[in-house]
Amino acid sequence: MAEILEQTGPQAKVRVEVPAERVEQVRRELLDAYRRRLKVPGFRPGKAPDKVILARVGEGPFWDEVRERLIEESYPEAVRELGLAAIAARLVEGREPPLAGAPYAYTVEVELYPEVELPDWKGFELEVEKPEVTDEMVDAALEDLRRRYAEIETVDREVREGDHVLVEVDDGSRFPIELERAEPHVREALVGKKAGDELEIPVMSEEGEVVRQVPTKVLEVKEVRLPELDDEFAKTLEAENLEELRQKVRQSLEATAERDYLEARKQALLNKLAEALEVEIPPSMIQDEERALLQDIEEDLTRQGGSLGDYLRGLEREGKLEEFQTDLRKQAELRIRRGLVLEKLAEDLGTRVEDEEWEAYLKAYAERYGLKVPEFKQAVGEEGLENLKLRLVRDKALAEAAAQLG
Repeated sequence: MAEILEQTGPQAKVRVEVPAERVEQVRRELLDAYRRRLKVPGFRPGKAPDKVILARVGEGPFWDEVRERLIEESYPEAVRELGLAAIAARLVEGREPPLAGAPYAYTVEVELYPEVELPDWKGFELEVEKPEVTDEMVDAALEDLRRRYAEIETVDREVREGDHVLVEVDDGSRFPIELERAEPHVREALVGKKAGDELEIPVMSEEGEVVRQVPTKVLEVKEVRLPELDDEFAKTLEAENLEELRQKVRQSLEATAERDYLEARKQALLNKLAEALEVEIPPSMIQDEERALLQDIEEDLTRQGGSLGDYLRGLEREGKLEEFQTDLRKQAELRIRRGLVLEKLAEDLGTRVEDEEWEAYLKAYAERYGLKVPEFKQAVGEEGLENLKLRLVRDKALAEAAAQLG
């Protein structure tokens, strides 16, 4: 038997009572299990009396185990019976062991999955401007194409702006430097030098001060030779002439701009909904999300050769740990709010994903990892596929909602 004693927001106090018959049954099952396992001197295997078993195990630990078993089996049944979407529970009454021949009752404080009602989003204004593809953007894209198809040749002259330079530093390491992407102080040090020249390249602090000088030798100077922007170049890119290439580039930029515009509208709607959502989030949900965020940070730091512990200790030394923890909590709550919004939006709109959409989505994902769809499915597993499908449903719901707004 289960009953709700009180309920406020995402929390409820629930009382559960297990009948005496079930208490006795669990007691017998546990005694028999110990009887089969324990070797008791003077008794054949499985024949030791109850009082001997209890003396070996200990009355307290035995009845604690009975209690744990009763709670483990009765609590899930209780929340199902009461129709509660429980996400966490804490025992507040009933810590004492059950009594032989009597029912066992306990009380738990239950955290409930939040009930969500979306605000009237159909009146939202999405302040997202549709981008315009300009001639300057087309020209810049054509220049990028020229650089992509450029030829790089070794030259016997001094370093000029735009060159590639192969250098060797004092520890014997060699690496190329693209002057177009290099820091200003690196370009300044290299321009005018020739292969065989030795120099010092400064290492700068974040404040712009020279930390040290790195002895460097120029090994090779390479010139970047861009192809002429003409009909011949266009033909190498499967266009009849330069004008057709320009049109193809414009169409590609417009398609990208349209995708970015639609995505920006979706994110604007999601942010407005998350901000306007009136919901009380249970503490355990926020704590779980904080742990997930910390795990992401830890994985990033590990890839960079660091550790989360060192990072947190560094923040503490700088007096920034409290600020970090506050930001982490805000991020966790925002992620939960966005997730609740997407879940409810998909439910309200009745969004469904057709088989063709799902297969196309899987194919695109598999191709990112260089896999065929069956290989990708096997690698991800059932739980991973369910999460991907849920993501697709929610993203589609968000797109459908954004499309309804002006």
